[in-house]
Amino acid sequence: MAAPEKVQEEQHIAFCIRQASMGHAWLEKTLWGLRDQEAGWIGAEVLNSNGSHDLGPLQINSWWVPRIAAQVGHSEHQVRHWLRFDPCFNAETARWIFLSGLRAAKDYRVAIGLYHSPTTWRQLRYSGSVLRRIRARFGEKVFHEPMPTGK
Repeated sequence: MAAPEKVQEEQHIAFCIRQASMGHAWLEKTLWGLRDQEAGWIGAEVLNSNGSHDLGPLQINSWWVPRIAAQVGHSEHQVRHWLRFDPCFNAETARWIFLSGLRAAKDYRVAIGLYHSPTTWRQLRYSGSVLRRIRARFGEKVFHEPMPTGK
């Protein structure tokens, strides 16, 4: 991809993350941390060792496709396409997955881990990596405010 096209794609993804955060700075920072960790791109479809795929800029696992399709009332094929090629749908889905985890766990760091895996040791490793990426992007003082809970 040529440099100007890459810049335009990143600007589009940034717009979508800002929009998906619904004006909440902590949520925007969280989505950026997930994006920086996942490092996907528009059109991404990355095969995992378990046969699933990670889709789009925030690498939504294809395991979610049937559940999302039922939620939005569209076919799995259409949802998979949107996750790959519509960065705003991808970012909004990432928000929904993260906030669902936050409501369930009532713990910010656990919710970040749940975005990645139901397995505790994988959650811990993943959340630590995402939190490092958030600090790298936004500075060490990013977490000086209390973490949100799922209340």
